[in-house]
Amino acid sequence: MRRAISLALAFGFASLSVEVDARRISESDIREHIAILASDDFEGREPGTSGEEKTIKYISEQWANAGLVPGAKAGGWFDPVPLVSYRPLQSDARFEKSGRELRFDREDMILVGREAEYSKNAVPIVFGGTGLTASGQIITNVGGKAVLVLADGTGDAGVEFLSAHQRASALIDAGAEAVIFVTDIEEWRSTKRRLSEKKLELEGREPRAPIEGAVSTKFAIGLVTAGRLDWDRLIAQSRADDFDGVDLGISADFEVKSEVIRVNSSNVIGKIPGKKSGSGAMLFLGHWDHFGYCGAEGESDRICNGAVDNASGIAVLIEVAKILAKKKHDRDIYFLATTAEETGLLGAHEFSRNPAIPLHEIVLALNIDSIAIAPRGTKVSIVGRGTTPLASLVERVAKKQRRKIEYSNHADAFLKRQDGWVLTQNEVPTLVVGSGFSDEKLIERFFSGPYHGVDDELTDATELGGAVEDANLHVALGRYFASTRKYKRKATGE
Repeated sequence: MRRAISLALAFGFASLSVEVDARRISESDIREHIAILASDDFEGREPGTSGEEKTIKYISEQWANAGLVPGAKAGGWFDPVPLVSYRPLQSDARFEKSGRELRFDREDMILVGREAEYSKNAVPIVFGGTGLTASGQIITNVGGKAVLVLADGTGDAGVEFLSAHQRASALIDAGAEAVIFVTDIEEWRSTKRRLSEKKLELEGREPRAPIEGAVSTKFAIGLVTAGRLDWDRLIAQSRADDFDGVDLGISADFEVKSEVIRVNSSNVIGKIPGKKSGSGAMLFLGHWDHFGYCGAEGESDRICNGAVDNASGIAVLIEVAKILAKKKHDRDIYFLATTAEETGLLGAHEFSRNPAIPLHEIVLALNIDSIAIAPRGTKVSIVGRGTTPLASLVERVAKKQRRKIEYSNHADAFLKRQDGWVLTQNEVPTLVVGSGFSDEKLIERFFSGPYHGVDDELTDATELGGAVEDANLHVALGRYFASTRKYKRKATGE
């Protein structure tokens, strides 16, 4: 008891009493929404399709009927999320040294342009190692040049630039005309296949070089050798602190054609206005998108319906909104249904860079994802427990709902794989709370089975017992954190 009182005083927590309402969410309530959102009529809810139009219309209508008001920054229910995809169509490159053309197998190279057509001659080629010096500084000898970068960026490099994505962004910022990753032979096929597929990105979020791509190690060694340099010696040289890239004495004429498709997608945002202006806001979120038509041509069932992932989460968001909207709360309560989670948490990123509410005003965000996995009585896990002291208070609210807590940290394996991670990175206290990730065997059965496939459909066997308990827990959490009497915090902006 003394520990609970000390914790309450330390973080400004007031009474832990939690209201219990006779009106509780039922399995049939959740099942009804999943049946609609995961039906073939919604075509797998792919962003930029008619499936998106039906999905966001359904969510906004449900929230409007529940008594929510539009909460988007743009003034309605929908905030735009500009997406773009790049797919290579044709990659031609002519390499030359001292007036002599060098010939290589084009099957060992794949390039994609920032625009539909790219053409430039006499682009110098530089071997850039990992793109970093031994102390982790980005190399600078890249302006206007095509840089060969080792895909494996491990070693002594600084942590902030270890990922291929971060290193590419830094090289682009330094003026690279092209960033071309060198991929090991055993990984080349999978890399080429991945780069050949259409993948949505958030337009304008990060820089792109005029051309980007990859070559096999065989191809790169051939270029280095043609430049009369030794590959192993270059690798060793690149590990020096004064390394700044090595010009190969080779230039390239590039002709690259790409498919560039821009997609106008949307986040859906609703709001229950609070009574006390300036007291902050509570946020519930979950992603509405899935993969659309993902089965192979000719298969009888090609639609990835996404019943568990994440029609179940949206169903819970709708029902939680219905109950919480029945009365006024001190704080505003926002409901956010994000797009393009499946392709990189893109809707969450757009909300974070153009929020409908200042991020520092959010007292707590709860992300609901893939919630229809566990039966009734399953323990409550908390993804992100170590990121905010509010997790301990969430546990206490859960116990008031007679829920048992899973204290192991295995659920944190999913921390960076869900929308809440984006908010966490932007200093918003954010958690995933519920039974879905607490049982390792159940979650593994889902991930190794219907996850991201055509079998993620609503059936009589779909487990909604834990989802119902979690939904009602979220109602209790909403009431608690939306109350300035029950949960106190410092003044907005402090």
